[in-house]
Amino acid sequence: MIMRETVVVRLILLAVAPALMLLAGCGGNSVPITPSTPAPLSAANINLIFVVSEDLTNNATGDINPTTANLASQGLQRTLLMASFLQQNVLGKKDVTGIYALEPMTHLQTANNYPDMVPLESIQQFAMLNQVTLSDGNQSFTANSYPIFASYSAESIPAGVAPSPSPCPACQGLDFNDTGKDNEMLVSGIVQSDVPGFYVFSAPWETASLLLANINALEGYNLTPPATYQGPNYIYALSISPSERSASLITYNSEVSPPSTYPVLPPPAIVPTPCATPTFSIAVTCGVDCATTYINKNETVYMIRHAEAHPTDWFEDGNYVAAGEWRALDLPNALRGKLNPLPTQVYSIDPAIGFAASASSANLSYVRPSLTAEPYAIANNLPFNLAASVAVFSQNAPVLSTLASNYFFTGGAFSNQTLLVAWEHQHIPPTINALLETYGSSQVAPDWPDNDYDTIWTVTLDGVGNLTVNNALCEGINSPTLPATAPQF
Repeated sequence: MIMRETVVVRLILLAVAPALMLLAGCGGNSVPITPSTPAPLSAANINLIFVVSEDLTNNATGDINPTTANLASQGLQRTLLMASFLQQNVLGKKDVTGIYALEPMTHLQTANNYPDMVPLESIQQFAMLNQVTLSDGNQSFTANSYPIFASYSAESIPAGVAPSPSPCPACQGLDFNDTGKDNEMLVSGIVQSDVPGFYVFSAPWETASLLLANINALEGYNLTPPATYQGPNYIYALSISPSERSASLITYNSEVSPPSTYPVLPPPAIVPTPCATPTFSIAVTCGVDCATTYINKNETVYMIRHAEAHPTDWFEDGNYVAAGEWRALDLPNALRGKLNPLPTQVYSIDPAIGFAASASSANLSYVRPSLTAEPYAIANNLPFNLAASVAVFSQNAPVLSTLASNYFFTGGAFSNQTLLVAWEHQHIPPTINALLETYGSSQVAPDWPDNDYDTIWTVTLDGVGNLTVNNALCEGINSPTLPATAPQF
């Protein structure tokens, strides 16, 4: 029987050999035969999944803007395509258990010290392909959204960064510098908790490869982690059997080839709509003191709210929901032709701000303002920065947001600049009120309506420091018309 089976195998090989030769081609025109994609990971295991984000050191040509260290349009396209591959081919369409991204201010790049926003953007589309269910104690709501943890550990808060108002150890992300080995402590804690599931980590090659190697050594798995950067299409998974405490290392290659243009949203098309919020306008003349001292000159700031995040009043996971992703990705289109002068820089709240879980919220890092404005910066090749020294949530009514006001409007740092700023809506009016107070004005900005994600507040300081504030502009995107599920790429 053995001899007969050997003959049969040889006959089969002889039969398929011509076909293999045709596939391989001849001469210098051979087409490589790539191995099939590994099977999806088992939900019964503890799966540590490493998505390697790009930075200035390790990237694919055309994916990273070398001036801003941010994604280019091609790189954004890659993240959108990689998300579907991760969800379908690696997780087998199952729900994620936890998402962890690099703390952006721990990895400053270029001479201008731009934070590394790429890991967050690299995992955002994937987060929208998952769901989270929250409850206020009486009712629950499930949304297409998932929290992304990117908050600092107590030992890794960078110099000049305002700490979170309420520390959230459960929101810890990854530290590029791995201060105090806090990355290994985070991942070892997940392994030791022995809870099966899918834990996804998004970080540059420098961080991801070191963490993978250190966990392999700490846990004694005797595997061979990748030694060199293989490209942005690769995903590495450490799959650990809870019962046997054995592990295997699985490598996935998505082989995606993104176009170089900014992403085109799939149907349904977003139809521009007129501005709906009642308008206001405030004007204040600068006196002699402010004209010669601290008020910025020739500055314009467009202040926008983060994208849709609250399908119910109490729903809070730090991220926007799927409807918000439609708005964020459409923002470059929505603002085209509306802003004059055009922004020269984009700013937002530090996404590493963390909050511990409450009765109606998950543990969360406040990532959505930055992820709302990111697409505009990418599409327009603009620098993206974080107002990380501003303790936004430490200034709540009746205390005015003087830190934010001073940061953006005094000291001359933004004189002769135009900013697009993504902020938290309840803290925009206090910021403007604090600015008005510096002029000695009794005028007060109106509250920002809770259901308004569309309005733009324009703050202008002219050549002598005269101030105008109005909400005449809007993005023109109607919230109720946005889909409740993420766009598919």
